Amino acid sequence: MSTSGEPSQPHGLPQPNPYGQVPAPPQNPVPAQQNPYAQPHPVPGQPDPAAGQPTPSQPPMQPPSQPPVGNYGYPPVGMGAPGAPTGPAGAPGGNGRGSGRGASGWLWAIGGAVAASAIWGSLLFATGGFSSEPSPDLAGYAYTDDLCAATSMTPFENAHYKTKANTGSSSKDANPQHSGARQKSMDTMWCNVALEQENASSATYSSTWLYTSATLHRTADPEPEFADNYRAYEKQETSIGYKVESVPGIGDEAYLVTRNDLGSDSGSYVILGVRDGWMTFQSTWSSYASSSSSGKQPTSDEIATMLKSSATETLKRLQNAR
Repeated sequence: MSTSGEPSQPHGLPQPNPYGQVPAPPQNPVPAQQNPYAQPHPVPGQPDPAAGQPTPSQPPMQPPSQPPVGNYGYPPVGMGAPGAPTGPAGAPGGNGRGSGRGASGWLWAIGGAVAASAIWGSLLFATGGFSSEPSPDLAGYAYTDDLCAATSMTPFENAHYKTKANTGSSSKDANPQHSGARQKSMDTMWCNVALEQENASSATYSSTWLYTSATLHRTADPEPEFADNYRAYEKQETSIGYKVESVPGIGDEAYLVTRNDLGSDSGSYVILGVRDGWMTFQSTWSSYASSSSSGKQPTSDEIATMLKSSATETLKRLQNAR
């Protein structure tokens, strides 16, 4: 016998069979219609017990008992084990004889169905059918390692702002500055730009920053928490108050946060947050001007308009960054 349980020769000695010991098939098998409960007819070349001929220790050869094709080698559902008696309706053991073998046939049929289900389940696991990993909806957005290059500055330039010149030679003094990181759970990008008004006097102090960031979420949908992240500004119990507004027409949802304690004369602080699928984007304007500043500061409404225009164009560029 081979190690796999299969006979090494097609007609060798009888081998273990899942339905019980069954003699090996003869070289010239008898017709398949033979009744297993009738007395065997003499086979040419073999002793005939009815004629008083001695019977050797080797049992007479019977037709092979092989599992029917189907159900991964197990009997089809509704069939008993080979050789098990069936009743008029085909139920195992219907005539009252061999009921144990009939029950065994049903057990093998159930086992075949279970085995088939197990194989099907393993295939689903292998192909991700039962995978717990989510499928992120990135809405066509792609990662870029330079978000500053993708950020639209046109609305701010139209408002007479320009990128401030570098003040030093080190990378810490670079303007604008950008960075990003690709990780299993998310891709993150950010850009920081220092701005100044055109023809601003060097004798006055002012500071204006535009900070943008984008995140591609890969393992968690940001939608359930996105609105609350911005609505939380209104619930801060401090001396600083914020107004939060929903902004239609940008992504799946967007919110505008405006700080109330800063007037247009001294500066502004405005945030625009956008979610589109599993992509989140934020653009923040922060400005301050001394009382001696000669330049007129934009109002919060004007800044909100600039942020919306810039975000709309920037998101289009991120979708075309592939």
